[in-house]
Amino acid sequence: MNPLPVNLEPIPAYGLRAWLRQGENVLLGLVLVALMTLPLLEAFLRKAFPPAGIPGATAIVQHCTLIIGMLGGALAARDSRLLAMSALPAILPPKWKVVAALFSGTAATTVAFFLTVAGIAFVKSEREGGNFLVGTMPIWWVQTVMPIGFALVTLRLLWNASPKWGGRAVVLVASGLLVWLASHPPMDPAKLVWPAIATLLAATVLGAPIFVTLGGAAMLLFWGEDQTINSIPVDHYRLVTNASLPTIPLFTMAGYLLAEGGASKRLVGVFQTLFGSMRGGPAIVTALVCAFFTSFTGASGVTILAMGGLLMPVMLAARYSERNALGLLTGSGALGLLFPPSLPVIIYAIIAGRMAQSAGVTIQKMFLAGFGPGLLLVALTAWWGVSRGPKDAADRPKFNLAAARAALWEAKWELAVPLVALIALFGGFATPVEAAAVTALYVFITTVFVHRDLKLTTDIPRVLTECGLLVGGVLMILGVALGLTNYLVDAQVPDKISTWVTSTIHSKLLFLLVLNVLLLLVGCFMDTISAIVVVVPLLVPLGSAYGIDPLHLGIIFLANMELGLLAPTMGINIFLASYRFKKPVMEVSRAVLPMQGVLIIGVLLITYFPPLTTWLPRLFGH
Repeated sequence: MNPLPVNLEPIPAYGLRAWLRQGENVLLGLVLVALMTLPLLEAFLRKAFPPAGIPGATAIVQHCTLIIGMLGGALAARDSRLLAMSALPAILPPKWKVVAALFSGTAATTVAFFLTVAGIAFVKSEREGGNFLVGTMPIWWVQTVMPIGFALVTLRLLWNASPKWGGRAVVLVASGLLVWLASHPPMDPAKLVWPAIATLLAATVLGAPIFVTLGGAAMLLFWGEDQTINSIPVDHYRLVTNASLPTIPLFTMAGYLLAEGGASKRLVGVFQTLFGSMRGGPAIVTALVCAFFTSFTGASGVTILAMGGLLMPVMLAARYSERNALGLLTGSGALGLLFPPSLPVIIYAIIAGRMAQSAGVTIQKMFLAGFGPGLLLVALTAWWGVSRGPKDAADRPKFNLAAARAALWEAKWELAVPLVALIALFGGFATPVEAAAVTALYVFITTVFVHRDLKLTTDIPRVLTECGLLVGGVLMILGVALGLTNYLVDAQVPDKISTWVTSTIHSKLLFLLVLNVLLLLVGCFMDTISAIVVVVPLLVPLGSAYGIDPLHLGIIFLANMELGLLAPTMGINIFLASYRFKKPVMEVSRAVLPMQGVLIIGVLLITYFPPLTTWLPRLFGH
């Protein structure tokens, strides 16, 4: 995923716009706080005064996630920070950058407009259904946030397509023309689908957000089949209000609080005192710290941007060459995606768990399955870093037990965060959502009231807004991508692919090798979130046909996505490291090649040694 601005830098807000901006930020923060508080309060009342509880608490929490998704997406559009796959606009000459913004802005505005229209139709049908959220409160009142959110996204994509009114007028006219052509096609829509999809892909390369690509492709395919697009917001609603999905914003909130506070310095201090006296100690420190933060932020780019400035001086001071330090930091930024409470693991469990071939795949099982492979990748990364470290001990500090104890004591609250999450997840006394809420509350208390890294009135609103922006962008992608997935399933594309592959490749070992190559390519060109929603429904029937354990298949998939982040000149971590360390993309690509080779070995071991993945779930009876 590309966390950099999609088109242009956000235009400064003044006057009324500033008040509206502040109001949106506050509203998003309040809903996030409610999402954290409600599950905890409901669980307390249920256990303290059984069978008491908050009526409709589960439904309220699920719809809080819907509000966060739509409001966060609208805010991300406001700040030009909707997630995009292409980094090309950032390196284009100024004149071409303007053209790219107008072209991609036209496509984005058009797709968002159609999503708004479909959202209105969805709310109308729900209103006629007469369902209630809680008590006598009609459910369509809350569902109205969908067309409102898509409408705000539409307007902001139009506004940010150009800093000038003339450019915005061009986008408005061009989008209006596309809407008219879609409503009055000059020929059979089936003949126009693939040229339109090619145009949409061009807009993606030029900076259109990911949700535009996936949602636009789904709408074009439905249009070519002369089917209504109203099913897309239906699918969006069903996925975003999934019972397990509130774990995403809650664990993401915990990760952002950790990253924004002083936890990084305290953890680096701990690992430095424990491993700094060893050969390659700084490499071990880098691998462990990066894995820790990536597991909570769910986006390895955040780790590179947040930790790079802290860890690079440590590596250079230990006499690592700049090239090796750059390669290790870029590669380590991809570690941690397999550890709880990683965002991609949660999303994979939700998507795969809906399919009959992988029934029984749960968040807890996926976390257990990813623990062994995750440790393997961290160990291989640390081993490579140690092998590149200076062999003599001249500059290494001696191990100091008193310093180690002091560092451990200072970082005790951060070191306990994974234990809090794991105990809550696997202790049997909390649901995944309640476990995520416990973790978020724990991190909030330790960051604000124990260490006082963040101020309650100034820093927390900013961090919550940042968290909501990321979550909103992710949930918008998930929702519209499910529409594309369901089209493919209805067209029996997974079954056709499974039949063709099984008739062509008869060896399970050969299939796994081909699978790794294909997934590596997918990881180069698609962000992890989109790939999970679009590719996993195609992949699961294939895994079932070859008798691959669904948990093992999931870890293979995620490990390859992790590897794709480092693909030379294409992986998003390459661009982020280039941005963070101010190095050319080709220099970063060359530096990361040895690390990628090491991680390829790890992925092959994960692929061809299934017990590494399956032993822990079986040990715990999952």
